[in-house]
Amino acid sequence: MILNIAAYHFVAIADPPAVAARVRELAEAGGLRGTVLVAGEGINLFLSGAESAIHQFLDALRDDPRFAGIVVKESRSRTQPFARLKVKLKQEIIAFRRDGSSPLAAGRAPTVEPEQLARWIEQGADDSGRRLVLLDTRNREEIGYGTFSGALTLPIDNFTDLPEALTPHRSALADAVVVSFCTGGIRCEKAALWMQADGMDNVLQLEGGILGYFERVGGLGYDGRCFVFDERVALDPELKPLVDPAA
Repeated sequence: MILNIAAYHFVAIADPPAVAARVRELAEAGGLRGTVLVAGEGINLFLSGAESAIHQFLDALRDDPRFAGIVVKESRSRTQPFARLKVKLKQEIIAFRRDGSSPLAAGRAPTVEPEQLARWIEQGADDSGRRLVLLDTRNREEIGYGTFSGALTLPIDNFTDLPEALTPHRSALADAVVVSFCTGGIRCEKAALWMQADGMDNVLQLEGGILGYFERVGGLGYDGRCFVFDERVALDPELKPLVDPAA
């Protein structure tokens, strides 16, 4: 079996080219494939390979104090879902291009843990009785494979389009607790911070995104699968791939 990992970590990186070179060296040593993005604000990675090689990579990565706290989401497949290894330097580890969206400057947005969100979904409200609105920060292609039942979805093709697409809904969200979510947490984290900086003080982010929710809760309240950016196409709530031909 192939072990697939998804992870991101916001941390100040003064030397992105050196970090990218080191990450490439570690990944190549283990025969890993996938995509790694490195920027001054942190690292974002999707990698696949033999389980022992993945763990060796993570152990070596965490030897760098900047990445000691990186949180990893795991899934498995019979075949390798990536064609090759790509390590890229970027301005942001997920492009958003909005002030007030970096945890390095403002700290993390408040979070809700998957188990807590599952309870709110069953209640239809948070623990203080405010109505619950789940805000999908992904694009329309991803949403087509599945999302939380009744979620507010936006007709966007790029994450940078979210602020304008959200504008018509903002007044209707004023009395709700809004939980932003995405695949693994990085987009909903930036979106939640930006919304807070832009005057919305009722926004939380789903810790670990959909994949973290699947890992810890399963599919309660979720309809369909979660799109992933590789040859598996999408994962169901048991983290089984939509496409996974026998090796």
